[in-house]
Amino acid sequence: MTYRCFDVSINEHIAHLVLKRGGEFNTMVPEFWRELPEIVKDIDEHARARVIVISSTGKHFSAGMDLSVFTSGQSAGTVVSSEERGRLRANLRTSVLHIQETFNVLERARMPVLIAIQGGCVGGAVDFASACDCRYATEDAFFVIQEINLGMTADVGTFPRLCHLMPEGMVKELAYAGRRMSARKALEMGLVNEIFPTQEAMMGHVMALAKEIAEKSPLAVYGSKVMINYARDHSTADGLDYIATWQAGMFNPETDMRESFVSKSEKRKPEFADLLPVRKGLGSI
Repeated sequence: MTYRCFDVSINEHIAHLVLKRGGEFNTMVPEFWRELPEIVKDIDEHARARVIVISSTGKHFSAGMDLSVFTSGQSAGTVVSSEERGRLRANLRTSVLHIQETFNVLERARMPVLIAIQGGCVGGAVDFASACDCRYATEDAFFVIQEINLGMTADVGTFPRLCHLMPEGMVKELAYAGRRMSARKALEMGLVNEIFPTQEAMMGHVMALAKEIAEKSPLAVYGSKVMINYARDHSTADGLDYIATWQAGMFNPETDMRESFVSKSEKRKPEFADLLPVRKGLGSI
């Protein structure tokens, strides 16, 4: 499959999505919002990989939403219509929820998503990065909640996620002033896991980490991702109750745990089965 915004490759259980419009700062044109969820859902539902890595090309990771999205006539704020205002606004809400799904799929994917950021990570790209499991950046990277500089409130996922990743006061400063936050500051604030002097060094680290994750039990990694995200959004008591329920259904010491112990005794790497493709409909029950 050929995409306008992405190159996609899968090797050694690692899916690598590369933003390829570097000459145009990888702005998020209308096709971006269709292609990303389509690619991620395909990888997830068919269990094509155990880890997803997202990187970019050119000077900047992404300059955010492309102006064509606002000027194509699709923006409800620019549409002149005789339709009743309440119904029109209700449709706008549905449209925003639909756009949010572009990044929600990263959070819901059964495998971890690692993102490698160079240069500018601006506007919608901050929403993009915040939906991933782990973030890495070059020393020259910077982050901007650009929406405030355009006269709007960020609405695709920045605030619900950033407030769990960074101190609330810093999120507010960035949101209200639209300032750049350097990679080093992002590291200090906990937004990124690590920073690197070059993109090459960053990609070496991220791909090595992806390989390490891909060698673990995909089911155990999936369960860990579900539990971490659930714990973020619920009380400790709720999280403990949910992990007990999850283990009651998914824990099977006769498979992956047994392979882990046996491979260690035989001094070899464990070999785990992939997750099963998602089967939809009543026939899958």
